[in-house]
Amino acid sequence: MFGGLSAGTLAVLVIAAIFLLNWLKIVNEYERGVIFRLGNLLPKPKGPGLVLVFSPIDRMVKVSLRLVALDVPPQDVITRDNVSVKVSAVVFFRVVDPIKAVVEVENFLYATSQFAQTTLRSVLGQAELDDLLAERDRLNLQLQDILDRRTDAWGIKVTSVEVKHVDLPTEMQRAIARQAEAEREKRAKVIHAEGEFLASAQLANAAKIVGQHPLGIQLRYLQTLSEIATEKNSTIVFPLPIELVTPFLKRFPGGGPDDHGK
Repeated sequence: MFGGLSAGTLAVLVIAAIFLLNWLKIVNEYERGVIFRLGNLLPKPKGPGLVLVFSPIDRMVKVSLRLVALDVPPQDVITRDNVSVKVSAVVFFRVVDPIKAVVEVENFLYATSQFAQTTLRSVLGQAELDDLLAERDRLNLQLQDILDRRTDAWGIKVTSVEVKHVDLPTEMQRAIARQAEAEREKRAKVIHAEGEFLASAQLANAAKIVGQHPLGIQLRYLQTLSEIATEKNSTIVFPLPIELVTPFLKRFPGGGPDDHGK
């Protein structure tokens, strides 16, 4: 006897307490528990909080509902224009249906990883190298759409796919560098040609305006002489065209070649 209880009763109480503690399970806020009773699936997942799992009759599988960042290892991809590259990516997904994630697929993490690798090779193999480098956002959306539709049957929602790194062969890197340099040189020549065109147009307009005013030509000529005269270490001889002084000669009686007849 122990405290009014027999040894048998005490043993039963101890065994009951052990079973009760073993039946009590804690499911975190970000988890759900999928329970199988005698091998049969219970209709609803359990949690969060305290959950009773009557083992060994029941078996509970915990599934995390948090966002998972899955690295896709570098894949050998041959683009549509026959360039061999290595491409790595990362897939962001979460479990939205714990029951499907447990029942429909053996290991949803492994299955998603394998399908992401094959999809990456398939989709990027249909793109050209320029698209792979310049239109990465469009390819990311295409990968995300394909993966999301395929994994929907597994209770998984793919929220994003990002191509992380494209490893090009050395000779292709040199070819791209030469192409970029040629493109920059082409833009520089185009800009220079446009500048020359605008400058010539402005000069033509200025010549047209000055040509309508003969005195303007003379003033421009004298301005040029004054600019050159600032250099005192040289002697400059300018021929004086008769057209420059003709307007002045006409102001005096008997002046000008027309009045002299010569």
